[in-house]
Amino acid sequence: MIAAYFVACLMSLAVSSATGLGVLLMATLFPVMVNVGISRGAAAAICASPAAIILSPTSGDVVLAAKAAEMPLIDFAFKTTLPISIAAIIGMAIAHFFWQRYLDKKENISHEMLDVAEITTTAPAFYALLPFTPIFGVLIFDGKWGPQLHIITILVICMLLAAMLEFMRGFNTQNVFSGLEVAYRGMADAFAGVVMLLVAAGVFAQGLSTIGFIQSLISIATSFGSASIILMLVLVILTMLAAMTTGSGNAPFYAFVEMIPKLAHSSGINPAYLSIPMLQASNLGRTISPVSGVVVAVAGMAKISPFEVVKRTSVPVMVGLLIVIIATEIMVPGASSAVTGG
Repeated sequence: MIAAYFVACLMSLAVSSATGLGVLLMATLFPVMVNVGISRGAAAAICASPAAIILSPTSGDVVLAAKAAEMPLIDFAFKTTLPISIAAIIGMAIAHFFWQRYLDKKENISHEMLDVAEITTTAPAFYALLPFTPIFGVLIFDGKWGPQLHIITILVICMLLAAMLEFMRGFNTQNVFSGLEVAYRGMADAFAGVVMLLVAAGVFAQGLSTIGFIQSLISIATSFGSASIILMLVLVILTMLAAMTTGSGNAPFYAFVEMIPKLAHSSGINPAYLSIPMLQASNLGRTISPVSGVVVAVAGMAKISPFEVVKRTSVPVMVGLLIVIIATEIMVPGASSAVTGG
């Protein structure tokens, strides 16, 4: 079970969409887990929770968080966020193991076998590496190993590389352009949602600033003495509750991330100290929302209730959130002066 969760988390590097990853895992990893003796509910929980912790440096959330933290993407994604994410993933994997076994024993779950004969593929095995090429590109074209390229340029290069490989495999331009059309339509749908979220987030943040919410938040935090930890916990709770209510990991984070630079500079706090736990909390909250796309999709394919999936992911998610908060407190300096001084 722990190994399956680690594999699923590694796949999140290539598939940043929580719902897309959940559906992919249900079609591939779910039958394997059930056939080796893992219960249907436990396997569904494993498939629903890998995107709860952000790993991919090319994810839009990470890029936006790095901007809010006022750090280069490479430094933010690999040097700051990645160690915290790895610690949380290990903790969640262990929590999954004990929590799923406890629920299976409590509910007296009987194991079953699934037919996997219908799972077929015609693509070459090395195609599995293509979704990871943007990550390799970010590492290579960082200005040290190669010329510094923007993340969008890297993504376009990777798409062209995939198209060239597909053309060389069958020399069929119609299939290549049909595939590119599907990719472009997917990008358009994603961009449309992101643009609307960003516009709404800007209006929301400006509205909160106008009514004095941000200043009130700073005053409340500073009144407790240790402003950084209190402010971080308040933002984490707000983001988590918003994600659980809306079922979206992006919308709450995009709404609150606009406030981070102003909050950080006004209270003398390192922006990364606030943005990292908020980034993770938004995705963790989505994983325990019965109305989130990934939970509904996984529950439907597993033929169980979304509330059953939420129950099975709840304890691992809380363990992950606790580890993120503790690791951030230990590994990320709270005061902005510590950053500039380092």
